[in-house]
Amino acid sequence: MTDLMLTDDTTLETTATDIRVFGKWSGAEIQISDMSLEDYILGAKKPKFLPHSAGRFQVKRFRKVSCPIVERLVCSLMFHGRNNGKKLMAVRIVRHTFEIIHLLTGENPLQVLVNAIINSGPREDSTRIGRAGTVRRQAVDVSPLRRVNQALYLLCTGARDSAFKSVKTIAECLADELINAAKGSSTSFAIKRKDELERVAKSNR
Repeated sequence: MTDLMLTDDTTLETTATDIRVFGKWSGAEIQISDMSLEDYILGAKKPKFLPHSAGRFQVKRFRKVSCPIVERLVCSLMFHGRNNGKKLMAVRIVRHTFEIIHLLTGENPLQVLVNAIINSGPREDSTRIGRAGTVRRQAVDVSPLRRVNQALYLLCTGARDSAFKSVKTIAECLADELINAAKGSSTSFAIKRKDELERVAKSNR
């Protein structure tokens, strides 16, 4: 009690404002190399203790931009009917994933996640144009929010597919996927799908 009373106000203030994901990973030093995605991955710089805010981000358009990026990763893991609503399980998976990433790379897992999202989001895609039977594909630019959404979806899909009927856990598979995507390695499912989408779009310009 006396130690706490002797501590000066500045120390108390810094410890109170130093919010870390899972009590470990700080978002203060996160570098976002892609300027176009900076506003959409801003949640990485302002993390919460737990990626479980129970926020209603779907009510209004673009409100999910303010959702912490780690929580968006957690929500993306809950795809397919049998996984719906199991958010505490998804939070536990992400926590284990971050521990594995830190052990393998020695880096801040939040930085690895941000780099993986930047590298995995396709910049160009193709859409269907036409009606009454005559349909052709036209290349279009992808908006920054769509890039982030698509990157999270591809990263989680790749991890889920590689963990299915495998001895590796979903946390290990997600860690491998994020590390490979952050490096830009073609062994990552998300990077392969991104390259494929951009190649198809290039042929339809």
